Amino acid sequence: MPRYEPWNAERASDIIAQRRHLEGAALPILHALQEVFGCVPEAAVPMVAEALNLSRAEMHGTVTFYHDFRREPPGRHVLKLCRAESCQAAGGNALAARAEEKLGVEMGETTADRRVTLEAVYCLGLCHSSPAAMLDSRVFGLLDEKRLDALLKEAQA
Repeated sequence: MPRYEPWNAERASDIIAQRRHLEGAALPILHALQEVFGCVPEAAVPMVAEALNLSRAEMHGTVTFYHDFRREPPGRHVLKLCRAESCQAAGGNALAARAEEKLGVEMGETTADRRVTLEAVYCLGLCHSSPAAMLDSRVFGLLDEKRLDALLKEAQA
């Protein structure tokens, strides 16, 4: 499980400065901020906008458009369930509802004990006529209720 640094404006400025001259710098900067802080902190949005000569609204739109960017650090474990059409057609909706019920959170939320963040992902490249999931950096195909329950148990441990 990654450990994240607490928000620090000076550290964020360094991250932005190191990448601001890259072509299409917004996404590399946002990913780097999230890697360090666990999310893209609200305070970083105007800093990135100013460095790239963009409006705050443009940066806010970028952060909120992409599913990979978080506004808050995740829980100790991140469980991503594939929500692409092929996984939905193979029973993914029922599995997503099961995960939400068992964890007591909706997609995009973190459990109260900060153990698990449940997220949607829109393809894991495992289209085998059954849903797929990712727990932290490990990918699982052929997801069914039994396998989902085992992942949930592991994530909550």
